[in-house]
Amino acid sequence: MTRHEPGHFAGAMVDTPRLRQHVWTSGPEDGRALLLVHGNITTGGFWRYVAKRLPADVRVIAPDLRSFGLTEPKPVDATRGLRDMADDVHSLLETLGLIGGDDLHAAGWSMGGGVLQQYLIDHPHDLAGLTLMAPISPYGFGGSRGADGTPCAPDWAGTGGGTAAPDFVRRLAERDPSSDEPLSSPREVLLTFFGPGPNRPNVDEDFLVDELFTTVVDDDHYPGDALPSEHWPNVGPGSRGVLNSMSGKYYDTSAFGDVQDGPPITWLRGTADQVVSERSMFDFATLGELGAVPGWPGAEVMPPQPMETQFRAVLDRYAANGGRVRQVDLDGVGHGMPLEVPDVVAEEIVRSMADA
Repeated sequence: MTRHEPGHFAGAMVDTPRLRQHVWTSGPEDGRALLLVHGNITTGGFWRYVAKRLPADVRVIAPDLRSFGLTEPKPVDATRGLRDMADDVHSLLETLGLIGGDDLHAAGWSMGGGVLQQYLIDHPHDLAGLTLMAPISPYGFGGSRGADGTPCAPDWAGTGGGTAAPDFVRRLAERDPSSDEPLSSPREVLLTFFGPGPNRPNVDEDFLVDELFTTVVDDDHYPGDALPSEHWPNVGPGSRGVLNSMSGKYYDTSAFGDVQDGPPITWLRGTADQVVSERSMFDFATLGELGAVPGWPGAEVMPPQPMETQFRAVLDRYAANGGRVRQVDLDGVGHGMPLEVPDVVAEEIVRSMADA
């Protein structure tokens, strides 16, 4: 089977009615369309290693979402959850003439998986198949308990723009490429938690870091604004920017479980994921439990968010409504699966496209 050559994965600007979007593409224009949606602090360029392992007849469309890459930096209205980004994607696909066929497939990673959950709710018949890898919970990131996503605090304290580490945000804004102080170094945080893990020697990490540094850093983009809270950890979500758009105060895609006879969904889950898991290292409740953030009120008040349990519960409801579901556990694989195991990711996407 012929595969894409690495050099054929290239970016170009596409003008849509919503914004000017930078889009990475490969494959023939008349090929089988595959939309690839990236996650937080990454870009469409992070799909390059997956793209080159796909069959040559697959047309890859991997946009930079707003706030990331070279896409026009329009602000993120967090009160719409991830709908700004989902609407951008839909507008892009309309502009490219890809809506209305019966063979459009999509894959989303992390936050991108959340974007596609919202897309599925709003446009349930656009997609022939959907692959979600390490997707965020349907109840957002942090601040909720139980399989049904009950908020731990009425104002969703512990979520949103104020939860980003200040030193990390400062160094990201300064485009600091150094590796000193690994917990605040954008390079090390990216490559350790969102990146290739043990596959690091086989990727161009300077390219990935350069892409990271296209992130727009301010209150309208990453991480967003914040509000004080009377509840631990005394910070709550504002109404602008990327991290607020993933707060359960505004983001709730659990309705995708009610979609009738929707497209087949494949869930790729890394057993060593430290970002989206039952005890995420980016969840304030987990950090409090570990003693890394003082004053944690205990599991009775704010337990670590059971992100996978929440996603599985909605996925089970989706299956009960006629949707086909397949779960693939990647043993020992972390959050950055498109970089850590791009061959496996490509194989699973191809399988999903064939099974749809």
